[in-house]
Amino acid sequence: MRTLKLALLATVIAATPMAAFAQDVGATIYGNDGNPIGTVEQANDQVVVIDIGKHKAPVGANMIYESEAGPSVNTTKAQIEAMIDKQLADAATKRDAALVEGAAVVSVNGNPAGKLKSVDMANDAIILESPTGLVAMKKEHFSVSSQGQLMALFTREQIAITAASATAGGGAQ
Repeated sequence: MRTLKLALLATVIAATPMAAFAQDVGATIYGNDGNPIGTVEQANDQVVVIDIGKHKAPVGANMIYESEAGPSVNTTKAQIEAMIDKQLADAATKRDAALVEGAAVVSVNGNPAGKLKSVDMANDAIILESPTGLVAMKKEHFSVSSQGQLMALFTREQIAITAASATAGGGAQ
């Protein structure tokens, strides 16, 4: 019976990804060069978020392995920073290309939110014409959804509240 228990325990340990042991918040994660990348900020069974200073890097929990240095990923801090910088730049380029007068806008949860009445990229002044009124916004308030739609990073309810307060205050807010 003891042999069976030991065999079962060995099977469980072998089937448990190394990441399960490295997911403690605050744990240091190392790169394949042996240097620290950052510390675990959040973790679940699938994703470990590593605070690398410049960014928060989500890493698949199954990508963390045990090395001589400790819990590690097969990359360096500089490579992760460069990858995230490129992703952010690509997303900003898509967003900026989509910010044109008359463009339809959806809310963060995918509901129709209105259309762009005016876009002044030089002054970062964008006016959203929502069903409840005008709302002054900035580039940072938009993204392009995975479906390719221009998306305000607010719910329709938040947009309606802002439009109502702009109307009450005498202008777009």
